[in-house]
Amino acid sequence: MPKRRYERKAPTHEWARIRPLLKDSAQIKYELIRPVILWGIDVKERAAETGEPRSTIYYQANLFDQAGMASLLPPEPPPPVPKLDKRTLPPPMRQAIVDLHAEYPEHHVDEIARIIYVQFGRRPSAQTIKLTLANGPKPSRTTRRFPLWSQISDPRERRLAVLKLHAEGWTPTSIAGYLGTSRRTVHTTLKRWIEEQFAGLPDKSSRPHQPATKTTLKAMQEVKQMQINPELGEYRVSAALEQLGIKLSPRTCGRMLALNRALYHLQMPRKGGRPKKEMPFKASYRQEYWSVGAIRFA
Repeated sequence: MPKRRYERKAPTHEWARIRPLLKDSAQIKYELIRPVILWGIDVKERAAETGEPRSTIYYQANLFDQAGMASLLPPEPPPPVPKLDKRTLPPPMRQAIVDLHAEYPEHHVDEIARIIYVQFGRRPSAQTIKLTLANGPKPSRTTRRFPLWSQISDPRERRLAVLKLHAEGWTPTSIAGYLGTSRRTVHTTLKRWIEEQFAGLPDKSSRPHQPATKTTLKAMQEVKQMQINPELGEYRVSAALEQLGIKLSPRTCGRMLALNRALYHLQMPRKGGRPKKEMPFKASYRQEYWSVGAIRFA
């Protein structure tokens, strides 16, 4: 005769004898609310019989009315989180590495590592970056984020593009290559941002606020004193000033002489009244010419 699977016991409705036989939590909940649901026993009476709080019996009975037997089962546990290998980069970092290389293939591995460190606070190794580029996902960007430097009409947008790329960790060389401009332009933009912040974004005139000049009040005074002699011209005045340690070009001296003549009504330089000397080798008749012969000694 086969052995019984369960031991036979006398049926009863007493909770004190039923509770030790219950093992599963769903079975306990069901036996707790079964008389209330089936036979309409008062919750207060059932609570006094079982020793459970009335609020618990009310709550379980309401859940049973709404969801049926599913309310007796425990909630499903969340799916286990797979453990990631510390050497494996997270998907966002892998995608960022692939996008950087797709956007500007001239990036060096060290520069990609620096950009990833700026964005995610973790610096992957060169070997990891190479493996990610070889086996990583497809690029998520197929177009440029910033146009070429020559295609951006607004000077503010040009310099903002440089600043944004530099904030991401790009080097000036890569920024210049990506935007199609010179490294000098990139360095100048970054220097202006450091010194002037947002005031350095618009274009500024390269003309100096006060043009450089060599003409001083001392030089003008010396020229006026020399101009007392009407025989002095711009070349002689320039040479005389150079002896005094003032270097001015003849043309500058000429403009100063002309200005003094207009202001003080001075005379133009005149040639001296020396008599004109006669040509010593003047011909006495037509087609006369002079010649010097070689003297030979025996």
